[in-house]
Amino acid sequence: MNGERAGIADLLDGLLAGAEGACGSGAEMIVFPPALYMGFVAKKLENSGIATGVQNIHAADGGAFTGEISAAMAIDMGATYTLVGHSERRQLFGETDEQVLEKVVAAQAAGLCPVICVGESLAQREAGEANAVVLGQVDAIISQLGYACLENALLAYEPVWAIGTGQTASPEQAQDMHATIRQSLAGQDVTILYGGSVNAGNARELFNQPDIDGGLVGGASLNAGEFLQITQALA
Repeated sequence: MNGERAGIADLLDGLLAGAEGACGSGAEMIVFPPALYMGFVAKKLENSGIATGVQNIHAADGGAFTGEISAAMAIDMGATYTLVGHSERRQLFGETDEQVLEKVVAAQAAGLCPVICVGESLAQREAGEANAVVLGQVDAIISQLGYACLENALLAYEPVWAIGTGQTASPEQAQDMHATIRQSLAGQDVTILYGGSVNAGNARELFNQPDIDGGLVGGASLNAGEFLQITQALA
C-alpha cells in the first residue's frame, strides 16, 4: 500500500528508461501496483515488455463482497498475474491454505497466472518446522490440483522473518529451501522466486544459487534504479 498517481508515474518512467537493457538480456519484469492503479499502470506499460499483476484477488467471480476485486476485474484492467497467499495476507488477514487454494483456482480459471507465496515464521524456523510448514503450504495446492496447475503458476518462497525486517536469509538458507521445494515437485519445471528483503546489494549472490530463479522484491522495488539493478543482476 505505497504510492500515489504522480509518484507511481515517476517510478514507471524510471523502469521504462532502463527496461530495454534489463528485459532485453533475458529477465522478465512484472510489477504489482495497488489495485486502484492497475488500469493506469497497465496503460502506461503497454507494449513495454513489462508485465503487470494485482496483489490479491477474491476467489468469487463476483457478488456481494464489498471492497474485493475478482480475477476477471483484474484482467479487464490489464493484469496478467496475481499474487496469492502473500505472507502479509496470511499473517495480517488470516488467509488460510484453503483460501489460497480457492484463489489459485479462481485465478487460473479466469486466465491470470498466480504467483503462489509460501514461507515460514521465525518461530517455526527456530522450532525446526520450516520445511514441514513450507511443504505443507505447497502440498495444499498440489494435493488438490495436481502438478498440472504449475504449468501456469509461479512459486515464491518468502521467509516471513526476512520480510521488511532488513534481515535476509543467507544465500545458502534460501537455496536449501528452494531445493527442498523443487525436490518435492517430482521434477516439474516451475519458476521459484525468492522474496525476503532482496536488494541491489544481495541480489547477485542470491540469484547465483542454482534453484533461485528470480526475486519477489518488496521495498527495493519502490526505487526504480535499485529495482533495475536487481533485474540486471538476474539477467
